Amino acid sequence: MQAIFWTVEEVAQRAKQFYDQGIRSEVEHGDNIGKMIVIDAETGEYGIDKSGVESALSLKHKNPNARLFTMRIGYDVAVSFGHAPMERTVQ
Repeated sequence: MQAIFWTVEEVAQRAKQFYDQGIRSEVEHGDNIGKMIVIDAETGEYGIDKSGVESALSLKHKNPNARLFTMRIGYDVAVSFGHAPMERTVQ
């Protein structure tokens, strides 16, 4: 199997499409809210657990070249690493 190279943004976009087009209605219910979902951006296969680690390992075991995307079920949040520059006032 030939490797397909995707940017991080492409992986996120594809996984979110799978989520919005069917996975969401299957998983967004009381017991799953707040858990982590890991989605294979190529196949749409997914796993759910408390931290996402077990699901990621399971999906990687099935397909070592899987492009995985992880998100928290029931939350629309943006994650940022690092810090934003502070606004300065020059006097």
